[in-house]
Amino acid sequence: MNETEKAPQIAILGTGLIGVAWAALFQHHGADVRVWDPVPDACAATVARMAAPLSQLAEVAPDAGPRGRLTLCETLAEAIIGADLIQENAPESISIKHALFADVEPLMAPHAVLASSTSALTWSDLGPGLKDPACLITAHPFNPPHLVPLVEIYGTDPARIARAEAIYRAADRVPVRLKKDATGHIANRLASALWREAVFMVQDGIADVEAIDAALVNGPGLRWSVLGAHMAYHLGGGTGGMAGYLDHLGPSQERRWADLGVPSLTQEVQAELVAGVTREAAGRGIADLEATRDKALIAALHARKDAPPV
Repeated sequence: MNETEKAPQIAILGTGLIGVAWAALFQHHGADVRVWDPVPDACAATVARMAAPLSQLAEVAPDAGPRGRLTLCETLAEAIIGADLIQENAPESISIKHALFADVEPLMAPHAVLASSTSALTWSDLGPGLKDPACLITAHPFNPPHLVPLVEIYGTDPARIARAEAIYRAADRVPVRLKKDATGHIANRLASALWREAVFMVQDGIADVEAIDAALVNGPGLRWSVLGAHMAYHLGGGTGGMAGYLDHLGPSQERRWADLGVPSLTQEVQAELVAGVTREAAGRGIADLEATRDKALIAALHARKDAPPV
């Protein structure tokens, strides 16, 4: 951020896992961050809980410049008044979010953007909670938000969307816009489709959980870290590109689509999934697995910076 530029003013509402990560991300990239949580003890613990993501961000983006200011707010008004972006991280409940929006909206600056970190709810679910729904965007991050760059955005006011995108880009995020409101946004729809088939393969006895995960990580997952699904098939068409692929291999793709399954999460299937990930975890608890994941993500982010864009 240029020294003459005014630091973005960010309000973080809710200091759970996602809220704390957002707060660390924005502060690391020079924004002034005001944090509020309806539970005072949760807000008070924010600084300590931000230490780990801030340390990781210092490793991922050491040249981000000076950190912004962090303020722990006792009242909602203290957090919101004057904020450019209000990143809401309330529980995934329409009634809870609507009640919060009713308190937030009268305090917002005219230019402000109310951004909901929702993953399960849509803009159409949330918009009716506001007198002016145009001030709202859904801004779905991928967990952990401070390491995974994606932010999926939907809203109805192009100017507000553009302002929000500029703030996210300044925090080294990659915002993508939906053209229409959709359950699961973009990435979770893709992830859900993949996991549906992964569960079906377990249910159908094609492979164990560990084999399926290993195949994904060491095959398409590696390629997808640098290429999107469409571009991967474009290159799969050789010199003919996507047109060549569709002409020669389109029918085989349709046969694969036709053979994909629809699993049922029966008690037996659930037990097999739990047993499979337990074997794969090999005695490591959630905290250890998260630490391993984050270390690998940081290494991948460093590698991507050195890789040529595709």
